[in-house]
Amino acid sequence: MDATDRKIIRCLQENGRLTNQELAERVNLSPSPCLRRVRNLERDGVLAGYAAIVDQERYGLPINVFVSIRLERQTDQAIRAFEEGIQNLDEVLECYLMTGSRDYLLRVISHSLKSYETFLREKLTAIEGISVIESSFALGQVKRRTAFPPLAHFDET
Repeated sequence: MDATDRKIIRCLQENGRLTNQELAERVNLSPSPCLRRVRNLERDGVLAGYAAIVDQERYGLPINVFVSIRLERQTDQAIRAFEEGIQNLDEVLECYLMTGSRDYLLRVISHSLKSYETFLREKLTAIEGISVIESSFALGQVKRRTAFPPLAHFDET
């Protein structure tokens, strides 16, 4: 992947509805090589898909809850059971395996505190092997980006 591929990716992260013509103009390529690069990035799994960014509140799911999970045991079987169980919970948008005092961090969305309570009592606690659940409610969103920063920000010079 070269700098032109990264420009293509950044442009698509900022606006996934660009036509190939518009994208080609933004990255200084003609349309045919631009399309070839996009298809190669898709084929290689770098571009993993396209999605619409939806306003959570207007959609009716205004509550974000960050949930820390600690397992009773960190055995391969316990980890697998938790990860399989979490796949079936639509309210969980993101799940990260963590280091430190928690094993997982989840981002859960809900339309009300009552619906979150129901999710917690009836779905999350039904997963075997959970020792501790800690919920933190987001009061507001300060920043959200969909485009990665240029790799130059990460140079170790």
